[in-house]
Amino acid sequence: MMKLKRYRFFFILLLGLLLIAFMNQAIAIKTVQLTGKSILDMLFLLPPIFILVGLLDQWVTKETLIRYMGEKSGIYGVFFTLLLGTIAAGPLYIAFPIAILLLKKGASVRYIVFFLGAWSTVKLPVLLYEFTSFGLKFTLIHICFALVFYYLTGILFEKMYSQQKLLNDNATMEI
Repeated sequence: MMKLKRYRFFFILLLGLLLIAFMNQAIAIKTVQLTGKSILDMLFLLPPIFILVGLLDQWVTKETLIRYMGEKSGIYGVFFTLLLGTIAAGPLYIAFPIAILLLKKGASVRYIVFFLGAWSTVKLPVLLYEFTSFGLKFTLIHICFALVFYYLTGILFEKMYSQQKLLNDNATMEI
């Protein structure tokens, strides 16, 4: 029963697909084709990313990462994280294994949130598209507000994470 509960979201989606198929088979077929294409795209993108993450885990020492993205890295952490997010390529779901590695290696939660935000907002192809489509003024306003928002959100998450970690440590010590 516990294993079925684990997959309840999948079963709900499958039930929804069956209902759609009952009402309109063409839409259901299109849905299955789109889902299959998305799964294939992920299967081709994720293995190289996992290999890259494994190589980064071996090549980048914990001390180096803490120096550039640790809690005391200051402005260097902001610029390094911004550079890392800007030169990134691929969809956002690729950034999560990298973010987990960075967190495991000692990067600050603030910079992890900032990295994910930068990945989604200021990648070079996105910047070029925004600049050519909406102009320089819009692009600069969008990027500045987004980066400030992601950085402040990162600080907020870091404080929440620190408080949660403190509570968990105190609870462990009481036991």
